[in-house]
Amino acid sequence: MARSIAHVDMDAFFASVELIERADLRGRPVIVAPSGGRGVVVAATYEARALGVHAGMPVGRARRAAPAAVFIPPHRQAYTRVSRGVMALLREVTPLVEQVSIDEAFLDLTGARKRLGAAPGIVEGLRSQIAQRFGVTASAGIGRSKSVAKIASVRAKPDGLLVVPPERTLAFLRPLPVDALPGIGPHTGAALARLGVRTVADLADSPDTTVARAIGDKAAAHLLALSRGQDDEPVTPEHVEKSISAETTFEQDLPRGCEELRREVMRLADKVAWRLRSAGLMCSTVGVKVRDADFKTHSRSHTLDSPTDSTATITGLALRLVASARGAHLTRLAGVRLENLQARAGAPLQETLGQDPSRLPRLDRVRDDVRRRFGGAALTSGTLIPDGTVRLRRSRVSMMDPINQSNQPGR
Repeated sequence: MARSIAHVDMDAFFASVELIERADLRGRPVIVAPSGGRGVVVAATYEARALGVHAGMPVGRARRAAPAAVFIPPHRQAYTRVSRGVMALLREVTPLVEQVSIDEAFLDLTGARKRLGAAPGIVEGLRSQIAQRFGVTASAGIGRSKSVAKIASVRAKPDGLLVVPPERTLAFLRPLPVDALPGIGPHTGAALARLGVRTVADLADSPDTTVARAIGDKAAAHLLALSRGQDDEPVTPEHVEKSISAETTFEQDLPRGCEELRREVMRLADKVAWRLRSAGLMCSTVGVKVRDADFKTHSRSHTLDSPTDSTATITGLALRLVASARGAHLTRLAGVRLENLQARAGAPLQETLGQDPSRLPRLDRVRDDVRRRFGGAALTSGTLIPDGTVRLRRSRVSMMDPINQSNQPGR
């Protein structure tokens, strides 16, 4: 029996949730963004997208592109509430649901067809219930693999369903632009373009060795298989976090080496370390992101010899990475991320050079116990107490998934 994999993706999710209580704004360009002019666009309705607005765009630029648009501040608790309801609905149909972001999931409907009928009917029923119960629309794609289902759902937007029968998989894939394949970003796309690869067919027909020389053996093997319709990756119900990150956009640009920036990096490191331990995880890689006043972004990372969940270790690495990051003198945004995560149980502990390794974990445990009882803001380091000279526009913590949550085409 051929597999039936569906990819369900909410349309303009954050903006759609905001419109649940603002029906008067339907059909108008609406932009979800922090108040003020220093943040970036979180989401936009399709009417705003038609004017050139997209997620991640600076708010000031969005206002110039869509001067008549309505701006709404984000309400993340509402997004989480609707997301949980939708995912629970999907799991009523099949236990084989793999949530890959707050607003999208894969479903393996192969077994469900025996009791619920054909996959298109199942998915149409789900889309109807999502609209009726939660007031948002969802697009979906169905194919014999996760990659085909994902590509199909993007092409079904907004509020549509695209079914790719197994025997039509190659006919569907080959005419598409090569960057329709999941995992092809600007860098890989540019490397393939230098080979004359413009479409999926071009890639599928290219010699394996030629592609491998251009983009590396691992990426070449993966993308060549997708281009040839060879994708047997299973739908995995267990959701595994891929990274934990936090970032802050400053209301005023900060000099790269100033104490205010150093203090905020320490605050972000403390925040992600707390989230790491709360999830029972450890990390092997600490990374930072620094965005200059001219919006150029610089990233640095360091991988440890053994995993850690120590606030002191993460903070020390983050500070050194920010100090070593290239870029302009003034900083607009700073972020800290933890990657290469693994379960804490049984993992070897990373000692901190020059510190008593038995004292630091105990300190973290005490800090965590206080925060669990009295809230995340109940206890902080004295060095993080602000002096009133810096105001923060926003701060975001996210558990990042294998697929980026905010910059997918067509959201």
